[in-house]
Amino acid sequence: MQEENLKLEDLIGPSSSPSNRDDINNVAIIGAGVMGQGIGQTISASGTDVLIIEKNEKELNKAKAMLSESIDREIKRWAMTNSDKKAILSRITWQTNFDNIEDYDLIIEAVEEDFELKVDIFSQLDKIAKEDCIFVSNTSTLSLTKISETTSRPDKMIGLHFLHPVPKIPVVEVVKNLHTTNETITKVKVFVSNIGKTPVEVYEYPGFVTTRAIVPLLNEAMHILLEGVATAKDIDTAMKLGYNFQMGPLEMADNMGLDEVLAWMETLWKTLGEPRYRACPILRKLVRERKLGKKSGEGFYKYDEHGNIIK
Repeated sequence: MQEENLKLEDLIGPSSSPSNRDDINNVAIIGAGVMGQGIGQTISASGTDVLIIEKNEKELNKAKAMLSESIDREIKRWAMTNSDKKAILSRITWQTNFDNIEDYDLIIEAVEEDFELKVDIFSQLDKIAKEDCIFVSNTSTLSLTKISETTSRPDKMIGLHFLHPVPKIPVVEVVKNLHTTNETITKVKVFVSNIGKTPVEVYEYPGFVTTRAIVPLLNEAMHILLEGVATAKDIDTAMKLGYNFQMGPLEMADNMGLDEVLAWMETLWKTLGEPRYRACPILRKLVRERKLGKKSGEGFYKYDEHGNIIK
């Protein structure tokens, strides 16, 4: 116990010290989608410098505008101030390449659930990131062990599963792969606490805790809609009022992105073989039609330019 305390004390360091060699002083995020923006905002709000990288200028500018608008909505609700916005955005740097990535202590990958894409990104980063940099994937269903084994630092690969909307959800799943060391786990859990979240340590397994538990609920709500039992609005109202949910399952799926939800279901169905993970036909139909939820303007609901449901 004494040895563990010493490790944690060494990790955190005295409050009077401006920095410590084990501190995570800056973070790079690969992917400026909804999750990447939310993670960046959360980390920046804690006082840590953030670099957000996107594949091209068009997507980067779109992400900047989305993040600014998202914070503006919070300001209108009196949840944030203009000073908060200025401080958060001042700590975020945006770019479309990996220049200076070797300066960062922790790199978070937040791209779509595509194994080959994630492997390609980490293979590139492995060649240029500093030796003690920790690699993080925000995957919710893919094997971290397999991804880590494509790098030279599987012991420094870990999963951080943030939930949407990142700034408002207080929990983060800290996912260990088969090679992750206790040192990496401890360091990342301290980091998660420092950005105002509660870390929940889980072992690598398809869907972990939160995705595995929520997917059957989303899927069943879609089947209820498909069978004509109730409208999307009434299904969501029943679940919100009946179980004190902040939003109903269909609105929740729209917020997550229906293509992402389908990817989760397909991975869980393939790896676990349980019928409860077999995607409802209505979800497949919406994704085929590119009705992906809030981000595309239509899913189970239609949305205005500000992301509000059109009544």
